[in-house]
Amino acid sequence: MFFFQSATDCSAQDVKNAQSDPNAVIVDCRTHSEASAGSVKGAHVKDWLGGELHQAISSWDKSKKYYLFCRSGNRSGQAAKFMRSHGFENVYNAGSISNLVGL
Repeated sequence: MFFFQSATDCSAQDVKNAQSDPNAVIVDCRTHSEASAGSVKGAHVKDWLGGELHQAISSWDKSKKYYLFCRSGNRSGQAAKFMRSHGFENVYNAGSISNLVGL
């Protein structure tokens, strides 16, 4: 059984600011099919349900800031907690893609 540390929520403005921050990574936790309908500019699609994010974090820089989102905020919240439990300290749940439209 995993013990997940709480993730920190963030705003659409935080994600917008992250788009120009070289130390920030924006992650779309939805499936590739969902993301193909539209995503946030510059976001990396790492399917939480398909296990892509689980595998990807082994090569990610823990000193960077990660901003995660999905369809409703549930998967990105789970993914953020998972990342924190694996030593990532700067992980933020941006919630739903609907909150980020236009970014």
